Amino acid sequence: MSKLLASERASAADAESETRVPTEQELIWLCQQGDRDCFRLLYQRYQHRVRSTLYQLCGSSLLDDLVQEVFLKAWKGLPKLKTPKYFSTWLYRISWNVATDQRRKLAMVQEKTNLDEKTWAKEQLNQSILSDVQDTPDLMHLHYQDIVQKGLNNLSFDHRAVLVLHDLEDIPQKQVAEILDIPVGTVKSRLFHARSLFKKFLEQQGISL
Repeated sequence: MSKLLASERASAADAESETRVPTEQELIWLCQQGDRDCFRLLYQRYQHRVRSTLYQLCGSSLLDDLVQEVFLKAWKGLPKLKTPKYFSTWLYRISWNVATDQRRKLAMVQEKTNLDEKTWAKEQLNQSILSDVQDTPDLMHLHYQDIVQKGLNNLSFDHRAVLVLHDLEDIPQKQVAEILDIPVGTVKSRLFHARSLFKKFLEQQGISL
């Protein structure tokens, strides 16, 4: 009888282990061993946050390519990640670096073609609106999303980054500092100025906070 109970308990334990969802650190460890299925799970967990961050920083142009680039870099770099619990910070840092590289490339193209900042921003915004119209029929939502994107485009890239990461992505200031590799005091200062400029822009659009 005792053998039967032991066998049933072992079977139940095996079934539980098969259905238990791995922790993030377990997933990362398996990814570091080359498990692509586990990396797909990480991708599913983080793709929307990465996409949102890149969209706010770079607009919709080449967004799919930028997201793919972030996760490709993450897959290649995972074996070197020594502290799995900092995975999200590490992934956001990759996203920031990809966004920064993209901005540099666009700036070079802009300089070569003598395309001024206002013209470039307008083209980016038009692409955003066209993309959003296909996904969301809510015109009021589009209106405010349009204003938010204009307000972000009105900020410097450094100010935009802290505002997007902290206020829109809800990342703590300490983690933002780690992602951007700057002191927490700098994050606070940039966040203060970014909020002030953004608020001023919204007031100019007839929106009060």
